[in-house]
Amino acid sequence: MDFTTNFLRAKGPCAAGFRWYVRHQQQPTNGYQHVLDALVDAGRVDDACWLLDQLGPTNTLLEVDRLDAPAVVFAGAIRARRGIDVGGVLRAGRSIACEGALAARTVAAGGEVHATGPLESAGPLTAAGVRARWIDVRGPVRASGDVRAADALRCGSFEGAGDLVARGSVAVDGGLRCEGRVKVAGDVECGGAMHVRLGVECGGSVRCGGPLDAGWGVRAGGCVVAAAAIRAGESIRAGGELRAGPGYGIYAGTAVAIEDWATSAVVCACTRPRNLVSGDWQGADLVLGKGRAR
Repeated sequence: MDFTTNFLRAKGPCAAGFRWYVRHQQQPTNGYQHVLDALVDAGRVDDACWLLDQLGPTNTLLEVDRLDAPAVVFAGAIRARRGIDVGGVLRAGRSIACEGALAARTVAAGGEVHATGPLESAGPLTAAGVRARWIDVRGPVRASGDVRAADALRCGSFEGAGDLVARGSVAVDGGLRCEGRVKVAGDVECGGAMHVRLGVECGGSVRCGGPLDAGWGVRAGGCVVAAAAIRAGESIRAGGELRAGPGYGIYAGTAVAIEDWATSAVVCACTRPRNLVSGDWQGADLVLGKGRAR
């Protein structure tokens, strides 16, 4: 791809970015990675990200032993054999993968982000999917695929189109929206609303600061507590307390017929909740077996 002044002008750049290009990149170049690198070196990281948004990813590969840089904007895939430490923006048009830890202020990838060690971001994390030993993101996590942590996950907010799976606990400061299932070995703590299109299965307790909605069922080894209503398309099973917010109800079996409540809208907890609106109360029996939360 050849870069010329007319080519770039046709993309509608901002005035400051276009002036910079005219002053510093007057000679045509082959391939726009050279321009991305020059923009990043000049401290114009936002302009580099804008250019990547306009022209899309390439099939190139940046493969290094270890990646240490103030900022990186690469149009292809990034592979690091010994870890990644970026002080600012880490952006790839394709995937990002490393053996070891991955740390950056902002992480964004058009493909998946994989790290065999911890993944830390002081800002947002955006990717097609995420897999790491543990995930600590102070900003929002947005994924168009699965997010999997071999240990714990903590983030500012969560929005995923796939499954959320963690072998430790999950803590979300804000809201959690998951189009797949949520399967967590430890506790799930959500500061806002929790909306899960499929089921919620948790080895510990589920606590959220807003409503809890699950399209299938909710199954927890500990308590299930929400600050507003609790709704499940099928069963709600809690090893501890089952409690909705003051003035709110608990609704099980919203996706099944009343005649099927005894098998598909079971409600279990240590004590019967006062505000149980729908579902078949079956006492304190709880079996945390395999299979989906029903």
